[in-house]
Amino acid sequence: MYRHDGCQYLNLEKNFTVRDLAAFHGHLGPYIVIGYRIGKYAREHVCDDPFNLRARVYCAGTPPQSCLADGVQLGSGCTLGKRNIEIIESEQVAVEFETDGRTIRIVPLPFGLPDGDGDDYEALIEAFAEEMYYLDDAELFTAGER
Repeated sequence: MYRHDGCQYLNLEKNFTVRDLAAFHGHLGPYIVIGYRIGKYAREHVCDDPFNLRARVYCAGTPPQSCLADGVQLGSGCTLGKRNIEIIESEQVAVEFETDGRTIRIVPLPFGLPDGDGDDYEALIEAFAEEMYYLDDAELFTAGER
């Protein structure tokens, strides 16, 4: 796709903390966490070159589901600027990664949000998202070839 011969700052890896995710996104919620973990999975198990990877994020197209795309960008390296990520409106939430004729579909497992309301609710959501960050991949999503 792109050639960057001689670049020293190419394809660097970074493990983003929950604090990093919140700083990028504006707050910490479950969808950015799941998106980040899905993106990391794709980079580790599908393709570690973000110039040779394409992401399609299937979701409602509006927050909170579309927040998945922010996490996918951070985890996979597919970005809006490189034009190798897109959001596709869909009733089912999933992310597909494509590289070299291979497509992997990753589907988040259903999760229930904590009960609550008022000022405490945002704190409950944040704590819930932080707990999700530390779960195993198998507790967050399924992945398979298409």
